[in-house]
Amino acid sequence: MSSGNDVAIIGAGLSGLTLALALHQQGIQATVYESRPAPSNIGGAVMLSPNALRVLDALSLYRVVEPQGYSFDRLDFRDGEGRVTETYEFGDAAKYGYQGLRIYRHVLIDALVAVLKEKGIPVVYGRTYSHVVREDGDEGDEGDEGDEGDEGGAVTFAFEDGTTEMAALLVGADGIHSTVRRHLYPDLQTTFLGMAGITAAVPTAQLRLPADGSYHIPVTIAPRNKDKDASGGGASAFVIAPQQPDGSEVLIGKQRRILEHERAAWEQRGSLADGRAAAVAFLQEGAGPDNYPDIVAHAVAAIDPAKVNVWPFYVVPKLERWASAARRVILLGDAAHAIPPSAGQGINQAFEDVYMLALLLGWQSKQPKQPKQPKQASGDGQAQAALDFWQQYRQARVDKVLELNRQIDLRRMPATDKAFAAGVAREPFDLAWLYKPDFKKDVEDWVAQQTK
Repeated sequence: MSSGNDVAIIGAGLSGLTLALALHQQGIQATVYESRPAPSNIGGAVMLSPNALRVLDALSLYRVVEPQGYSFDRLDFRDGEGRVTETYEFGDAAKYGYQGLRIYRHVLIDALVAVLKEKGIPVVYGRTYSHVVREDGDEGDEGDEGDEGDEGGAVTFAFEDGTTEMAALLVGADGIHSTVRRHLYPDLQTTFLGMAGITAAVPTAQLRLPADGSYHIPVTIAPRNKDKDASGGGASAFVIAPQQPDGSEVLIGKQRRILEHERAAWEQRGSLADGRAAAVAFLQEGAGPDNYPDIVAHAVAAIDPAKVNVWPFYVVPKLERWASAARRVILLGDAAHAIPPSAGQGINQAFEDVYMLALLLGWQSKQPKQPKQPKQASGDGQAQAALDFWQQYRQARVDKVLELNRQIDLRRMPATDKAFAAGVAREPFDLAWLYKPDFKKDVEDWVAQQTK
């Protein structure tokens, strides 16, 4: 962690753009670099829960994006006969301050790009990060005392076109297959969980919901026959979730077990025309009355292959550290701790990462600067303590989210999938720990302890 006011962010996705805005709020200059030639318009809708919406509110973004999404409080779990067996809170204004919000990723991206432009925060497209050239503070590196901007150390990094840039910090916000992460872990491979979500978007009218509004969505519907589907395997739960501000469209989907040798074929099904047709067939498979209520048959009756997505579930192995030894390169979001989408917490946890890191960097940037000593930048112990606090706090919450994912997957995967269910005991949902934290207060409390 550096006391310099100059941060380079690799990746103009939701976490990278939000970090740039959060740093600006702290008086820290940031530049975002993105390999794509223009803002991303890929990916479907995301679920934002109160923990993330509190962050967006602190950044004056919540009131901008809330009208552009679908607000709701809960997800119902129903059995094959249509009875509600359990509910899962995604928000509650009275309890947590916010309802849940389902909103398209590109809507959030557009809102962030607009506010960064308004504030003069540079986002540079068409520059593909390559590698770190040099970090001041590496073992055996005393730094070059005459280097411009080297009061608190610096990192020099290169792009694929051969050009280089220098910053006080380099932040990898470049996703699960992060290139920046290679600087810390050159041999690390992401882990495939042997599971994927297959989804599509269809008009809500297609569901033929009761006109009296008695059937609440979003909903997860368990199959009637938990032992078999049409192909002889276990039938998985069927998910329906509204999107668009008026709820006129729904996401529909199922999860399935995918063996390692099947992975490449299923990944292609999300992008190739014939593969999308196979994904449609999977969604329609076993959708009759032997397995599900009529709403599922209605949902899959007409699916546009162009609106199908296949999401293989990956995780990043638990990392010992999210920052380089010299503390000039930091990972966050999926680059540090990719979370499968079962609980819809991936981007929510990234927003938590971003906000807390920005608060800590803001505090660090306001500390009095001392003359730099050979091999030891001033405030190194303080900087290390801040990074340690950030990672430990964040990792503890990520670990709990992964356990929450397992609880949700247990309710969605086929009962016959004994390999998945082994060692996982079903527990009731208690989400206060997830939705109620005050991240700013937690940082302020930690800072107060450091200054005693």
